[in-house]
Amino acid sequence: MDKIAPLDVATALTTVTDHWTPRVVGQVNDQYVKVAKLLGELVWHAHEDEDELFLVVSGNLRIQLEGDREVRLGPGQLFVVPKGVRHNPIADEEVELVLIETVTTAHTGDVQHERSVSIEDQLLPGA
Repeated sequence: MDKIAPLDVATALTTVTDHWTPRVVGQVNDQYVKVAKLLGELVWHAHEDEDELFLVVSGNLRIQLEGDREVRLGPGQLFVVPKGVRHNPIADEEVELVLIETVTTAHTGDVQHERSVSIEDQLLPGA
């Protein structure tokens, strides 16, 4: 990844071929910038020590939150899930998004799941 060139988010999203498989496209200090495509439901989980930012590029995303709450996001909208809050992202249609997470953030937090992707597997070649 060229650290001096601008990043085209739409182009970066073309590198994502599987749903729920984030790809690291940049880094700001100790935060990774990731792109992902979502479809369906992930899993209830929490990140005990890290906040997680979701910025929807296309589609509509629901994020279920503990306490029977839900946040709905459309294109151009973002939401930060505070550290320690159990949440479950749901995409009833394909959603393209940008995630900003601390470099230590585990994909499915405190839950190991068949869709869990290691940080190493989220790094694009040359990143």
